[in-house]
Amino acid sequence: MSTDPFGLFDAWFAEAQESEPNDPNAMVLATADASGRPAARMVLLKGHGPDGFVFYTNRESRKAHDLKQNMQAALLFHWKSLRRQIRIEGVVERVSDAESDAYFASRGRDSQLGAWASEQSRPLAARSIFEGRFDAMQFRFEGTDVPRPPHWGGYRVVPDRIEFWQDRAHRLHERRLFTREEAGWTEGLLYP
Repeated sequence: MSTDPFGLFDAWFAEAQESEPNDPNAMVLATADASGRPAARMVLLKGHGPDGFVFYTNRESRKAHDLKQNMQAALLFHWKSLRRQIRIEGVVERVSDAESDAYFASRGRDSQLGAWASEQSRPLAARSIFEGRFDAMQFRFEGTDVPRPPHWGGYRVVPDRIEFWQDRAHRLHERRLFTREEAGWTEGLLYP
């Protein structure tokens, strides 16, 4: 068994990429606003390592407003086919512009245009308005590279707790909790 939470994450994530039929990088992102009101939604993991777990979004979205008020978040991966989950908690920091630019450049062109067209988390009177914005972005950037919108970028959850949960018979599940201390990571076993 690994005593390194990032090595163990890498092993479990690799297995999920082999077994999960859709989006093995899908994770629940939970935030809370300044008053403590929680919100959760699915996002996609786009980078990870010992420095944290990265996702990208419109920085004018509800999740971004929550993070501006409360730079703490929780992530949850659930891989049903493997009967495993990983819970991650920690502080959140913005990804650098250079890192956001590099990831944005790797996206498909239509996804890039969609980032310009979307006013995420804001109501629209009709879907046709959004589709019209998308068409306008196609025209605006026709024949040129699509730059990253200034309101779009990444966030990194820097973990201080990572819990690995494995289903076991008779609900005698296995839970391994890694906690960041000043000297490094400590591990403890939890029971259901």
